[in-house]
Amino acid sequence: MGGIELEHGAKNYGSATTRRGLAALDFVLRIIAIIATLASAIAMGTTNESLPFFTQFIRFRAKYSDLPTFTFFVVANSIVSAYLVLSLALSISHIVNGGAKKSRVVLIFFDTGMLALLTAGASAAAAIVYLAHKGNTRTNWFAICQQFSSFCERISGSLIGSFGAVVVLILLILLSAATLSRR
Repeated sequence: MGGIELEHGAKNYGSATTRRGLAALDFVLRIIAIIATLASAIAMGTTNESLPFFTQFIRFRAKYSDLPTFTFFVVANSIVSAYLVLSLALSISHIVNGGAKKSRVVLIFFDTGMLALLTAGASAAAAIVYLAHKGNTRTNWFAICQQFSSFCERISGSLIGSFGAVVVLILLILLSAATLSRR
């Protein structure tokens, strides 16, 4: 089914060049995911805004650390970013040695765990960002984005980067699974 028939019924599912190309794509996707998660963590972790209230001495402040959900978001993105940096070594070994099957299984396992962590952090933060934009009158949570526009722009931007990394991690898992199934 789809392979080149060799002697004794064995099949060849691709050349070494194809395997190296897929491994190189894996490496590039990991670099993109590192950039997205690291940028999201930095953008959220450095977000704060202060507004004066009546006088200069009384100020309202919005900071990411005021909400535990945003702190979880920063920690989750940082952990995933660190994992992705460490996984680059295995990705490079796949470029050099295309037949590493066990390490691909390990990567799929850990990529899936990191995908779950990143999705949890991004989804929890997305709920709070939604409340910051829209508010909830039943619980007296007022929309704060009209006053703290810079704060809301930065936290929304960091969510975009994080959900982009979620998509890249899904692609990495699918790529690794497809590479394993070709063997």
